[in-house]
Amino acid sequence: FERRGLRLVLKRDDLVHPELIGNKWRKLVPNIAAARGRPLVTFGGAYSNHLRATAAAGRLLGLDTTGVVRGQELADRPLNPSLARCAADGMRLHFVDRSAYRRKTEPETLAAILRAAGAQGAYVVPEGGSNAEAVRGCRALGEELRGHAEVVAVACGTGGTLAGLAAGLGRGQRALGVPVLKGGFLEAEVRALQERAFGGRTGDWSLDDRFHFGGYARTTPELDAFAEDFEQRHGLPVERLYVAKLLYGLVTLAEEGACPRGTTLAAVVTGRPFSGTA
Repeated sequence: FERRGLRLVLKRDDLVHPELIGNKWRKLVPNIAAARGRPLVTFGGAYSNHLRATAAAGRLLGLDTTGVVRGQELADRPLNPSLARCAADGMRLHFVDRSAYRRKTEPETLAAILRAAGAQGAYVVPEGGSNAEAVRGCRALGEELRGHAEVVAVACGTGGTLAGLAAGLGRGQRALGVPVLKGGFLEAEVRALQERAFGGRTGDWSLDDRFHFGGYARTTPELDAFAEDFEQRHGLPVERLYVAKLLYGLVTLAEEGACPRGTTLAAVVTGRPFSGTA
């Protein structure tokens, strides 16, 4: 970055709360308020950070939580460390087949899933925690970064953090999203989230979908080597599913000359490595 005349700063959202990390805290707080004490039900894959955060919130606040997990075949297998942490925090896990999971936003399918999970009266938090409440909660992230950088970058799963971040930034700032899933679907999702939260597209934002490294929960030896080098240089543990891809993307963009000299970039650190024991 110095060679290119750029400055990189890290927004340490991973330090917001010891268990409800960064953007998960920002998304869950307004949804928990909206639930008004009702049980929570939400959705995620086998390695979902959002499921772990929701389970931790349930334990900390004394709320019943149910996690609907993608992949019926996982029901008969030992729980991986991520799902085991959810269960240890009191979350009931309900596994559904992948076809039904893809249709989970359809009213009839959702109702059937909730009945099967015994969660008919629960407050539904969508996959990744991204809904209008969450997007408005993430707007504060952008407000906190006003005046600190011209470009603010964040890794994206479901797009809610980017949608809120962009809305909170000030004049002359732009937000960059780095999707960690492949498919090129996220621009429409972010637009829809901003429409529901604010009535229309808000803020200056864009996406660069070149850095997913094969998709969610996937890495490569190249990405691992990059993350290990960053950790050794700066003494900062680098979470692989989101943060490593974000930082790798920013280094690539710097090398490509994507930003003029004198630009300050802020990378939002939304999480830290999960060991399975914390």
